[in-house]
Amino acid sequence: MQESEKQRDNKKIVIIGGGPAGLTAAYQLYKLGKESVVLEKDRVVGGISRTVNYKNYLFDIGGHRFFTKIKAAEDMWKEVLESDLLHRRRLSRIFYNKKFLYYPIRPLNALSMLGIWDSSMIILSYLYSHIFPYKNEETFEQWVSNRFGKRLYNTFFKTYTEKVWGIPCSEIRADWAAQRIQGLSLMSALGNALFRQNQNGRGKEVIKTLIDSFDYPKFGPGMMWQTVSEIVQDNGSGVHLGAEVEAIHRDKENNKVHSLEVRLNGKKELFYGTDFISSMPVKELVQKFRPAVPGKVLEAASNLKYRDFLTVALIVNKAELFPDNWIYIHDPRVKLGRVQNYKNWSPHMVPDASKTCLGLEYFCFEGDDLWNMTDRELIELGKREIEILGLVRSSDVEDGSVVRMPKAYPAYDSKYQEMLDIIRPFLDGISNLQLVGRNGMHRYNNQDHSMLTAMLAVENIYGANHNLWNVNAEQEYHEKKEQRDNGDA
Repeated sequence: MQESEKQRDNKKIVIIGGGPAGLTAAYQLYKLGKESVVLEKDRVVGGISRTVNYKNYLFDIGGHRFFTKIKAAEDMWKEVLESDLLHRRRLSRIFYNKKFLYYPIRPLNALSMLGIWDSSMIILSYLYSHIFPYKNEETFEQWVSNRFGKRLYNTFFKTYTEKVWGIPCSEIRADWAAQRIQGLSLMSALGNALFRQNQNGRGKEVIKTLIDSFDYPKFGPGMMWQTVSEIVQDNGSGVHLGAEVEAIHRDKENNKVHSLEVRLNGKKELFYGTDFISSMPVKELVQKFRPAVPGKVLEAASNLKYRDFLTVALIVNKAELFPDNWIYIHDPRVKLGRVQNYKNWSPHMVPDASKTCLGLEYFCFEGDDLWNMTDRELIELGKREIEILGLVRSSDVEDGSVVRMPKAYPAYDSKYQEMLDIIRPFLDGISNLQLVGRNGMHRYNNQDHSMLTAMLAVENIYGANHNLWNVNAEQEYHEKKEQRDNGDA
């Protein structure tokens, strides 16, 4: 039955989560002249795309490039940030065997680092995998080996990926590789290296992981989401920080959510709505339903896993350290996974031009030994490891700060898809609840994909019928940007 115009006008929309997905939904509603309520558990908006301010030194929770093939996301970035959206050149390298390998690949650099023998073996291994591929690509190991050869997989992909995820590559599903590095292979990487002058040319396709430039907010990605938060609040919507959803009340008879029980400022409040959009981790969402969900669904949710993340920001008493935006660390001597140089993302991230701010990124599980280290211990660990790598002398580090980010990455382990297949029918049956974002869908969505799920969810509230699960799953949503001869994005 179609809704009347009065019903459409009387909608009260409640959004769980104030990250890119949740705030994009609120922004799209504002553009339609509609108000909403955003409930954010943390004390700051932006989710993993926040920017942290420590003594006026700004740093990200991981680097966030603003590059997309999704025109609606790009348009929103430009509309919100205007001249504060900077265009930056990209330089990233892999630290491997105490040397630097440019990424994207530069053939002469790769040859000098790997040597003729290893380079030849990598090519032969690729040819062998091309002729005799794994017939069933079920794991990350199989997916990458088919496209790069087993030798290159073992050289670069295996150790770093296992550091990121904390489980063997043979247990990581191929879906993750298909989403993160779709379109990339050894031949496409070499082709990009040999024909770099045409990489961003008209009529060419650009694979996101190989781009050599990107946009970036003047004061980091958090600037984007703080600005959106201010815009929607100035136009009548509510953004509540420190608002933890403790229970989701649903009517079993008509299969709809009618209210959320929220702890806000030390008190419990009920937020009623006609429509709900959630970017809360699926695991938590399912556990908060009242009455409780069927046992099988609850058990499936409890089996969803996440990888957690922490950043150790170090303030270094040096104006220049290295030219990279970021460096991937492939070195068994250290726990460190990646180093960000925020000054090279935007000079405005560092208040004193005579100093540099580095972000040392560690991948962990909430509650493990690394996660449970004190901030001082983590800063000392970072200082030791950055000196072991020869990037910075520990004596030049004058200060530091630590930020922990739980549930940073939904894990694509051997069980995750089976668990989602159990959970989804139940959630899909709740007609006024939509899942968006990364953790909201337990899908490794980038910022732009998260934004798109939210945009489509808003359209669904007002009559559309988009399947949000197709975002970042179908070919048209994967991370490529085609620049056609007519200049369309």
